[in-house]
Amino acid sequence: MKNQRRWRPVVICCMVLASHAALPLPLKNFSSTQDRVLSEDVELQAMQKSVQEARDAAKEAYDRKDFVHAAEWLRKAGEQGDAWAQYNLGMQFQYGQGVPQDFAQAFQWISRAAEQGLALAQLTLGSYYYLGQGIPQDSASAALWYRKAAEQGDTAAMGNLGVLYRDHQGVPQDYPQAVKWFRQAAELGDASSQLNLGMLYEQGQGVPKDFAKAAEWYRRAADNGYPVAQYNLAMAYERGQGVPKDGTQADLWYRKAAEQGHAISQFKEGVKSLLGKNGVPDYEQAALWFRKAAEQGDAQAQFGLGALYQDGIGVPQDDSQAVVWFRKSAEQGFAKAQYSLGLLYEAGRGLDRSSEKANEWKLKAMVQGYKPAQASQETVKDSQSSDVRKAAEQGDAKAQFELGHAYQEGQGMTRDSKLAAQWYRKSADQGYALAQLNLGILYHNGQGVPLDDNQALQWVRKAAEQGVAAAQSILGNSYLEGTAVAKDVAQAVVWFRKAAEQGFAPAQFNLGVLYHNGNGVPQDDSQSIGWVRKAAEQGYPQAQYILGLAYQDGIGIERNSDLASEWKMKAIQQGYNPVSHGGIR
Repeated sequence: MKNQRRWRPVVICCMVLASHAALPLPLKNFSSTQDRVLSEDVELQAMQKSVQEARDAAKEAYDRKDFVHAAEWLRKAGEQGDAWAQYNLGMQFQYGQGVPQDFAQAFQWISRAAEQGLALAQLTLGSYYYLGQGIPQDSASAALWYRKAAEQGDTAAMGNLGVLYRDHQGVPQDYPQAVKWFRQAAELGDASSQLNLGMLYEQGQGVPKDFAKAAEWYRRAADNGYPVAQYNLAMAYERGQGVPKDGTQADLWYRKAAEQGHAISQFKEGVKSLLGKNGVPDYEQAALWFRKAAEQGDAQAQFGLGALYQDGIGVPQDDSQAVVWFRKSAEQGFAKAQYSLGLLYEAGRGLDRSSEKANEWKLKAMVQGYKPAQASQETVKDSQSSDVRKAAEQGDAKAQFELGHAYQEGQGMTRDSKLAAQWYRKSADQGYALAQLNLGILYHNGQGVPLDDNQALQWVRKAAEQGVAAAQSILGNSYLEGTAVAKDVAQAVVWFRKAAEQGFAPAQFNLGVLYHNGNGVPQDDSQSIGWVRKAAEQGYPQAQYILGLAYQDGIGIERNSDLASEWKMKAIQQGYNPVSHGGIR
């Protein structure tokens, strides 16, 4: 009995774990590509004069922004086999310059150029495959074309190939190979590869861990103006990791990264402004930096800006604006913001007073271990405990539930699962839905009552049928796994959807997983990401991590390496460990 598995949200996704920078899609217009085109070989030198004339006419038209005629001349040269013209005509189709935007046509022309050995076209074709732009996504084909371009000395292709080896995309995961390609590109001055090589040294992946070498490569990328590298170098100086500890240097590099739009660095600049020089804060400057980071979605900055509005520091006092920014942060799972939003609901500041919503947000903060929320909850419970017992003994169903919960959690009294079950049953027998749910959970876990999944399912179903979202989600799990009921994925979908539509994050996540896998519903990555996002925005860490992977791999959503890193970091900051949670392999 001790090995009976407890109910928990199901994780049945199978996505690839990866991290750091994603692959850049070259966005070059053809007027700037001549410097990167291979020298013409003997055959190209012998091409008819009309081809060169068409190329010259295309460039002249493009330079005067006559894209229609540029495309016409490029087509003339391209149809005669000129790789340079084929590539640039493909790029005009990509951007809709002088021709209708058409990724399929872009792919066709760029492919013709790539097959002739034009490195820039090979790089671009690799990115088409990687992004699934105009064609099915195919990381293995991306790796093939990146390699062709890399072997011709294209630094962006080298860096991209390194990413694929590091992240096990289209090729076996191979950190030494990642190091090889990052190093080749880094030594040729590619800033993103310099950053990625530094990260491998910092983590000891493919090379011995070496903080000094990590800092050296961060510095090279930082000197090239790469903001993430500037941030990493600042952290190295702040910690004294690989370089002497130096607050002045840390501040300098944080500022450089912040000025280039790096959100975490902007938040740090805001904090630094609050602390002030020589103890004199600059609140207006703090508000400015917090706003820059907050508008990029940084939860800490959103909370900080909300706090400034609440107190009228650095900005005009405005409770409604405080609510706006606290809510944005709270919806990302930031506990301080959740608690602060709860207090505003409690006081009716900037919104209508609501004790129900106040308790809801404070409870979210409490669940994350935020001590002021926990202390607040204990104070309320201590003051109400005697009144609750009196009401429970007089037959009040809600009070009976609350007394059962107090016994179950040991709040204000000794923990006692048997007494918890007794009071839950009194309340459940009167039809109180939350008591029915909790009594069902006690039966499932064998706490205070004999372990009995049939009794568990009976009580959970009663609560689910009354609309309790958590009960609906558990019932969905039961149908999905065949626990005390015949396995029925269609019924699992029904109950997950009922809970998800009430905003219950685990059910939203599980429904998203079912859509991703086409289990019980038609496979639909768009629907999958829609539900996973809803759960992630409520601070559900598994959903945040999966959403990050979706952004990383372009599953149901456009690839975005920054958002991929941001969502995965949100999950990790909540203590989420993708390895221990399974489902990601």
